[in-house]
Amino acid sequence: MSDHFFIAIDLGAGSGRVFLGSLDKDFFLEELHRFHYPPTQENGHLRWNFDKILSEIKFGLSKASKRANDLEKKIYSIGVDSWAVDYGLIDKNGKLIENPICYRDSRTENAQENVFKIVPKAEIFDKTGIQFLNFNTIFQLFTENGSLEQTETILLLPDLINFHLTGKKFAEYSNATTTQLVNAKTGNWDLELLQKLDLDNQKLPRIISPGTDLGFLKTEIANALNLQNVRVIAPATHDTGSAVAGLPLEKDWAYISSGTWSLVGVELVKPLVNNEVAKFNFTNEGGVFGTIRFLKNVMGLWILESCRKEWEEQGVKTDYETLLTDVAKIEGFCGFIFPDDERFLNPRSMLGAIEEQLKETKQTKLETVAEITKVILDSLAFRYASVLETIENLTGNQIKGVQIAGGGGKNNYLNQMTANACEKKIKAGLTEATVTGNLLVQAISAGKFPDLKTARDFVSKNVELKTFEPIFSEDLKEAKRDYLKIEQLFLSKK
Repeated sequence: MSDHFFIAIDLGAGSGRVFLGSLDKDFFLEELHRFHYPPTQENGHLRWNFDKILSEIKFGLSKASKRANDLEKKIYSIGVDSWAVDYGLIDKNGKLIENPICYRDSRTENAQENVFKIVPKAEIFDKTGIQFLNFNTIFQLFTENGSLEQTETILLLPDLINFHLTGKKFAEYSNATTTQLVNAKTGNWDLELLQKLDLDNQKLPRIISPGTDLGFLKTEIANALNLQNVRVIAPATHDTGSAVAGLPLEKDWAYISSGTWSLVGVELVKPLVNNEVAKFNFTNEGGVFGTIRFLKNVMGLWILESCRKEWEEQGVKTDYETLLTDVAKIEGFCGFIFPDDERFLNPRSMLGAIEEQLKETKQTKLETVAEITKVILDSLAFRYASVLETIENLTGNQIKGVQIAGGGGKNNYLNQMTANACEKKIKAGLTEATVTGNLLVQAISAGKFPDLKTARDFVSKNVELKTFEPIFSEDLKEAKRDYLKIEQLFLSKK
């Protein structure tokens, strides 16, 4: 395997990348194509342009083929990961019925209460161990109308892409669990739950494990892209699943996958499902090779990115380096928001939503871009600390440190504030953790590594992480108390 490359296709909720990588003596990783596909209104819903996504993927694959040929190396396999919960509907002729609806669409606003009239909330959690989010697949499918009548197969986004690449219909386990339709104990679709919600289990494909070899690319695609004899392997097709797989986690360390969303959690060997876990709305998502991702979703840098978009529309330049330099100059704390307030999910104006929440909590209106940025980042750090403390209480294990992965790992101000707020050592620097995990699972499937530990050890030896030690102060303690008052105010409303 020493002369082979792997291709990782990493799709986020709005942008995607295609990488070429090898895992020989050195860790080689090269981004070959980056593309964007913001959801747009179409036929009454916010949708993804699937043809564009697929076209961009093929263009990226052609570039990977050319690059590997230039380097005189062969490509062994391709792996696809993406965001969770969204899906496509395939008819009996293998055609996509309509463009997939985006999870930020408003159609599921009242879906939870309607589902709970049929199946109690507690019963759903006891079966699946998955946190309740308005946009989970269970609620999206419940709102479907006539489209399901024409549907032969429901495929989650990465499975839909793999179907177009190979002709095989499967549901990869790590992503399937996010639907809130998989039984936490069996790892298969919960047939009783599906029956109660009048969802036809025959429309859901067989669940497969991360690392499953799906076979070769379709002949017509392979010939068109000069990728003959290249296999498609399912990594953890959920991007967070791949990100956690790629982290060289130390014993008793937690992780934060920091990006549009922040996923804060620990790796377990079996699901943790009880009343306390349900009370705090934690989730047990499938991981790779027998692991469970016990975590909680935090709204993440979506809040800041939305503000930056508005500022740019107003003609205000907000490059990250300048923004964080200005934030670091501000002494003390300007105020706090509760990041997981649902008003931040998809507001018309994020700046307006922040101002509205600050007004509700009787805090001073923010005047500058730097002040707003600081409030967002400080609030995220304290939210992380609160979630991590809850994890310690729920699992009974003390967390020794936290590894931050993803694009947010480049935000040194947030990393240091997180260390301060959590009172724990932070390590950051594996910004391409998702791509790394995608490649590692492909490599394990190909026989490059015997197991996950060996693969992670390889990453540990080849990636330099930056350490942030916690800094203690009386101002920080007071700020933490102030933040927690706001957090409790909003949590008490749920």
